Amino acid sequence: MPTKRKIPREAGLNNEKDFNTRMNLLELLRKCPIPDMEFLDNVALFLDRRMLSRFLFINEMYQRILEIHGCVIELGVRYGQNLSLFTSLRGIYEPFNHNRKIIGFDTFKGFPVIDKIKDKNVKTGEFSVPEKYEQFLSTVLTAHENMAPIESIKKFDLVTGDASKTVKKYLNDHSETIIALAYFDLDIYKPTKDCLEAIVPYLSKGAVIGFDEISVPDWPGETEALREVLGTNNFTIRHSRFRAEAGYLVYGE
Repeated sequence: MPTKRKIPREAGLNNEKDFNTRMNLLELLRKCPIPDMEFLDNVALFLDRRMLSRFLFINEMYQRILEIHGCVIELGVRYGQNLSLFTSLRGIYEPFNHNRKIIGFDTFKGFPVIDKIKDKNVKTGEFSVPEKYEQFLSTVLTAHENMAPIESIKKFDLVTGDASKTVKKYLNDHSETIIALAYFDLDIYKPTKDCLEAIVPYLSKGAVIGFDEISVPDWPGETEALREVLGTNNFTIRHSRFRAEAGYLVYGE
């Protein structure tokens, strides 16, 4: 009987067949013979259904705020893929809306604090990124902005530290802030609850609040925090056809 391979949690998969297939796809990417000048134009060759569904979900949320004034914030950035997507979507849907700032909050050192009761099988420091990664991410986001109109105006911020503290400070320091979209990918209870409480006074009616893990047994913290702060029976928790575990609500509806 073959030995069952242990799949790393960060892979986001619990199916060994899917995991092995994705590892094979990664090897093909590394061996790809496409010339450098054409590689970025063909990178979707390696985009699997799972990742494409994430992109479509981000797009679904963004489309809902096109008539809403305010910024986009992501709470729990990690490698910054969603920030890159938000930047590209702004460039597609509203390229001259330089007021649509995109702000990312993360420790860049993994989970800062764990609630042993509300967060299951989670370790402090889990999901960290390489040292000084936020500097690399800033360079990437700048490159994306340089390919869109009004590139002379910086339209993103990266805020490093425990979001339970940094979100409150950022909003206090930027009292002009209105939030049109807040995307929660903090995974765990305490920072999710703290940040939900902090952003409520800054939300526009009609703002979208998205969750990467909602009603997920392995990650109950986000749902518990939402229930305690806003109440899951006070809003329609909208399910996307593109992602089983993610969802969002429209503030004031």
